[in-house]
Amino acid sequence: MVNIIFATRRRTSLSPLLKFNLRSLWKLAHEESQAAAAVGTTNSNSNTDNEEEFVVPQMPAFDYTPPPYEGPPAAEILQKRLRHLNPCMSYFYKNPLYLVEGKMQYLFDESGRRYLDAFGGIATVSCGHCHPQVVEAICNQTKRLQHTTALYLNRASADFAEALASKAPGDLNVVFFTNSGTEANELALLMARLYTGFHDIISLRNGYHGNAAATMSATGQRSFKYNVVQSGIHHALNPEPYRGIFGSDGLKYAKDVDEIITYGTCGRIAGFISEVIQGVGGIYELAPGYLPAVYSSVRKAGGICIADEVQSGFARTGSHFWGFESQGVVPDIITMAKGIGNGLPLGAVVTTPEIAKVLTSHGYLNTFGGNPVSTAGGLAVLKVIEDEKLQQNALTVGTYLKNQLLALKEKHEIIGDVRGRGFLLGMELVTDRELKTPATLETLHIMEQMKESLVLDMGVLVGKGGLNGNIFRISPPLCFTREDADFLVATMDYVMSKM
Repeated sequence: MVNIIFATRRRTSLSPLLKFNLRSLWKLAHEESQAAAAVGTTNSNSNTDNEEEFVVPQMPAFDYTPPPYEGPPAAEILQKRLRHLNPCMSYFYKNPLYLVEGKMQYLFDESGRRYLDAFGGIATVSCGHCHPQVVEAICNQTKRLQHTTALYLNRASADFAEALASKAPGDLNVVFFTNSGTEANELALLMARLYTGFHDIISLRNGYHGNAAATMSATGQRSFKYNVVQSGIHHALNPEPYRGIFGSDGLKYAKDVDEIITYGTCGRIAGFISEVIQGVGGIYELAPGYLPAVYSSVRKAGGICIADEVQSGFARTGSHFWGFESQGVVPDIITMAKGIGNGLPLGAVVTTPEIAKVLTSHGYLNTFGGNPVSTAGGLAVLKVIEDEKLQQNALTVGTYLKNQLLALKEKHEIIGDVRGRGFLLGMELVTDRELKTPATLETLHIMEQMKESLVLDMGVLVGKGGLNGNIFRISPPLCFTREDADFLVATMDYVMSKM
């Protein structure tokens, strides 16, 4: 359900609660406008202003109002950032957004304005902003013991490692804690090379795995690569149905991996790494049947298979807890971050005891990896996902949201594709559906308007991705509701209809 406001440039009253339906929504708006014109409700001044009646979605009610913000204004924070923080960071909006508080699926800026968060801190907020159980676990551990070292016993990390291993298939039951997805993928690639004794790694074009040495090499996008030596990486064809040369035929794409092994290596490789749904690349889901064929080829060549679950893991896809499960495979190493900690700097590598032993020849120590505070928070996140049935919510509401977005595609020619699973969804905008020409500027405009244009002091936040920046990334907290989905789609429809 979503509330609708019929408004002009003057303030008007709320309409009754209406069930969201694209056709009836705009038909109703048209009828209201005609009725107003028929009775001559506008005077000469309003005619001069070219005042027109339109439909504005209303954000679902939320039983929380943040206390007044008493800190420095956004302009002051922006100046500090420009002076002292790294110059590589960019901003999504013309007026950079300054957020000071979060509560579940909502964020608040310094003025108290509420935003529906459909981006989730780049698919990071799983349970919801400042979920009380996660906050309590973090605070309680911080009060008792904030940090020692992995050289001492630590109950929080041991308990979380045990719980995490129980969620992994087969004999993947050894956990290495890190601080980020980049660290986790770096460690996984190192382990693959040490375990096999070979150097060559195969990854996918358009994939993203991090911004350090090996992970930058494995990443398949120019936007995240510097002109430095990057060796031992081969990028296979991206098996994605929308723009890929073989459509949805996963087996045809898989043959490219066979050819890389045959013509680009000595015939033996260290491993293969991929996301199941490419997050930064634009929510491209791998073609059906691709991973089973590739994993078979990689293992025949002596390599191990690495599943990058940094964005698709921890129930985000709804249908499964791990993204790779949708392809019916079991990797040799799983890497994870983001949703594992609901915003904490936490990552992990989960693998088999046999592969884990390869690091014992020299040892591996991460100063902050597995620290008590982060792992206590991670354990709380896992418990909340299970207790509140957030995987089921991601499946149910995520499927509903995807269907609503597909309905929106039938209305707006600019929408070229809607894809993804659960709460890891993408919407690709194009100026020509046949040529699939990226609608980069239009994407920026719609994002800006979704944040700024509503009459109410509320907005919607979505992400964007893809090589051309023309793909909406929709990855909200897993507590996102059906009413939130309606509001998101209604707002997107409203903005697109006014272009």
